[in-house]
Amino acid sequence: MGSAVAQPLTKPKPDWSLSDMPAQTDRIFLVTGGTSGMGFEDAKALAAAGAQVVIAARNPERGEEAIARIREEVPQARVQFEAVDLADLASVRALTERLSATLPRLDGLINNAAIMAPPQRSTSADGFEMQLATNYLGHFALTAQLMPLLRKSEAPRVVTLASIAVLRGSINFDDLQYEQAYNPYAAYAQSKLAGLMLAFELQRRSDAAGWGIQSIAAHPGVAVTELIKRGPGLDSEFGRQWAEERENFHSAAQGALPTLYAATAAEAQGGAYYGPIGDEEKRGPLGLATVPAAAQDTEAAARLWTLSEQLTGVRFQ
Repeated sequence: MGSAVAQPLTKPKPDWSLSDMPAQTDRIFLVTGGTSGMGFEDAKALAAAGAQVVIAARNPERGEEAIARIREEVPQARVQFEAVDLADLASVRALTERLSATLPRLDGLINNAAIMAPPQRSTSADGFEMQLATNYLGHFALTAQLMPLLRKSEAPRVVTLASIAVLRGSINFDDLQYEQAYNPYAAYAQSKLAGLMLAFELQRRSDAAGWGIQSIAAHPGVAVTELIKRGPGLDSEFGRQWAEERENFHSAAQGALPTLYAATAAEAQGGAYYGPIGDEEKRGPLGLATVPAAAQDTEAAARLWTLSEQLTGVRFQ
């Protein structure tokens, strides 16, 4: 095992807020899953700071609604919608080809979109377990195929969303697709741990190859979004427990702050993992999130990377 990061990390300002966010004039960002929840808050905040923002998500109607809502608050917003299904590698490739043909560069990629713990196992267009496909493999392929655009930026950043679920996650190399015994929460934790390992491994490979990428991970704690409603369901045991405690959780806007810090703050560091550090990291002030031992296993990260290249047919270069 090795360290997940090479350089010593400095703690962020605990009360960092949108008022601390530097101007993002002329910077170009792509936010996956930006039509609702924290992705929407990311897109709105970046647009308000002067960035050009591409929201990539599945539903064009929700995309139009999101853009209209952003423009109500930020009339000068430069924001556009692009359709993508992260669980379909052909759709991911089509998106990257469109962006490569139309954007001069990409300054920031926020891998935000996710699904959580659908009760029944299902598979993607490519035959992968749906959470692994959406939360991890789609973002792996997207990031790889956007590398040429990212490397045209003077200071490119890739921010990948993890979750406090990574603390109980493991990479099940013997049954990565959960074909033998599907556990929705274990599959979710695995997909989010894979994303965290991607963030760290991308930084290591960027450093080694001179790609110039700052790869950073973030998690929101527990935020009030549509993730539960669309996953296990509000009438599930998990959903009922969540509903009882939701008054104590972050709003989507609060949950977005670690991501926005990672994406924009001058002090944010490649290879870091940011999130709230109060109440078992469910909420509270911004800080350095707990990195589980599994995410520090560099051999496992390299193995997962190679396997992901094989599964997706996509390589970083």
